Order: sequence, then structure tokens, then C-alpha cells
Amino acid sequence: MQSSVPTANRSARRALLAAGAALGVLLAAGCGGTKEPGAVWQPGGGTDASGSPLPGASADQPAAREPISLSATGDIIMGNAPSRLPANGGKGFFDEVADALSADLVMGNLEEPLTEDTGAGKCGPNSTACYQFRAPPGYAAHLRDAGFHLLNQANNHGHDYGPQGYANTQKALDEHGLKHTGAPDQITVVDVKGVKVAVAGFSSYAWSNSLTDIDAATAVVKRAATMADIVVVQVHMGAEGADKTRVRPGTEIFYGENRGDPVKFSHAVIEAGADLVVGHGPHVLRGMEFHQGRLIAYSLGNFAGGGRSLNPSGRLGWGGVLKVSLRPDGSFADGSFTSTRMNSVGKPTMDTGRQGLGLVRQLSRSDFPSTGAGFDPDGTISAPEAG
Repeated sequence: MQSSVPTANRSARRALLAAGAALGVLLAAGCGGTKEPGAVWQPGGGTDASGSPLPGASADQPAAREPISLSATGDIIMGNAPSRLPANGGKGFFDEVADALSADLVMGNLEEPLTEDTGAGKCGPNSTACYQFRAPPGYAAHLRDAGFHLLNQANNHGHDYGPQGYANTQKALDEHGLKHTGAPDQITVVDVKGVKVAVAGFSSYAWSNSLTDIDAATAVVKRAATMADIVVVQVHMGAEGADKTRVRPGTEIFYGENRGDPVKFSHAVIEAGADLVVGHGPHVLRGMEFHQGRLIAYSLGNFAGGGRSLNPSGRLGWGGVLKVSLRPDGSFADGSFTSTRMNSVGKPTMDTGRQGLGLVRQLSRSDFPSTGAGFDPDGTISAPEAG
């Protein structure tokens, strides 16, 4: 059955780490020091980059004792400029799924740069087996309007238009009040209703925190645990394809690339202090399990593939919204999975048949017999009984 570490012990360890970090900040302030490289401290009081409060937050709100809600999606591509963009300039692209996304902190995996053509596209002019994506910088507004607060850039398409395209994406997100994470050593801390949430993104590519170097990954998570009450790991891991729904121990290789050992990585970062692992990358849904009382979603599938940038057929078209409520000590309070699917042009819609939910339930049961998440018919998530 599920292994566990008492919440009190975990909280005490984090409190000690946080006390040490706080002392370091005080020493830096008094002795001319600087804050840790790569750490991104977002405005306090539940505010976004523009200083406006996040939903449900106020600048003078004391530390919350109630759980906070977090939602997350898998891969998001809104279109592929210049010729494969959605109708109406993308306006209303997420309208059908916006209600399902609603949470105190809404996160997504942005699987494309938001940039004009930098002249540094990764695919050659005659390439037939290379995929590169980009959407106009102004499309960041569609993410904001859908309710997103934070986007992950740690994935295989983050550098489709080179370092400048990556930087342009960060600028576009910043200009629309959206946070981002995923660069090497980047830890993005958001104050949500008085609870500090640290988010770090990982992949097997040089422009992100490392998925394959477990020691380096756990060091990032341990540092994040000193900066916040709750630590969320966003990770792009695993081989791709309609037949890649299963999670098994061991390293996954795709087109000669090391796409990580999803189980080893996820267990390691939770043991280092992560409270939630949000996986994506295989382009299909995968099962979910609990490790030491913390939830791992191994892949949330394809959420959006505008302009048919992602294949919407069969299981490749299924995705979903994971929503969890976590207590301020990071422990799991409750959660749910809501099925979505891409329509014929890659726009996200609700999956009224709950096909994705059925698949996730089946995979969680088969791949993790003793630690798998349980799912009610409505998508409510439950942890296995401790053994």
C-alpha cells in the first residue's frame, strides 16, 4: 500500500529549511549580499506581475489556514503562425473550458513560443520530420482571458525559435500579467491567498531544469521548499504517441532522446519536498498515483492544438483539467479531474462522454495497484488507504 511520511515531520523539516533561508535573506539585506541566482520572487499579497490581486487574494490578507485550489493542464498550442492560426485572431479560443480551469492558481504547459519569426527556427526549409510552433505575442492575452496565471516553458518546443523566441515569450507573458517558469534554476513563487507556492519546470533540454539529472532536480526542489509553503513541479517527461499511455519503471527513449525515468524522477522530487507533480509530454493521458501522500499526474495529455498543430484523433485528442486543493502545509485536501477533448481544429472543448476520465481511472488502477489515485464517476480524486 501507499508509503507515507507523517505530515508533521515533513512540515517541521520545511520549517527548519525556511528559517535558514529567512536568515540568509536577512544577512544578504544587511551585508550587501544578493538573492540566490535564478530564484524568482513574485510580488507578495497574492498579486500578479502588474500588482493586481490574484482571484480571492488581497494585499493585506493574513496567512490562510484553509486549502487553496490549483488547476493544471497538459500541452497548449493555440496555433502556428503565420498560416495555421485560429479564427477571429484566437479570440474566445478557451471559452468552452474556462469554467473548468477556474482555481486560485491556474497553470498550463505552453508548448510553443509567443514570438514573431526570429529567423532562428529549428527546422530546415526542406524538413519533413521536424515540428516547430509559434503564435503571435499578443496571444498571451487569450491565456490571460481564459484565467491562466502561470505557464510552464520547460518542454521540447520552448526553443523552437531560439533563445530570442524564448525571451520574447517571457516578455509577452509579463506584459499580460502572466507568470512563467521552466528556465534553469528558475523558481517562481506566487502568493495565493496568503500561501506561498513555488513552481519549477523540468525537462530533458538545456533551456530548463534537468529532468535526467536527479541530484540537480532534487537540489532545485529543496531550494524551492525553503522559499514557499507549497512546491509544485511541472515536468515534460516520457515518450510520445498514442500507444504511450502506460507508466512503467525505467528510462523512456524517444527518437534517440532520453525523456527521463518518470517514476524515479517523480518519487525523488516528492521526497525532496515537492507537494504536487504535474506531468505532460507524451501527448496522451497517463495514470496518477500518490507517493508519500502527494499526488503525481504522469501526463495530462493534449489540451489545445489550434490549427491542428496537434493530432486531435482518438486518445491523442483527450486531455483534461486537474484541480487539487492543498493545505498550507502542502498536504492533499481534495481533487478532481475534468475531461476535455480537442475538436477537429484543435480547440479545447468539454468531453461530455468523460472518455479521458475513464482512461485515467483505468491506467491509475493498472499501473499503480497499491498507490494509484481513485476516481469517482464525477472525477473526484481520492488517495489510497495507507497500509
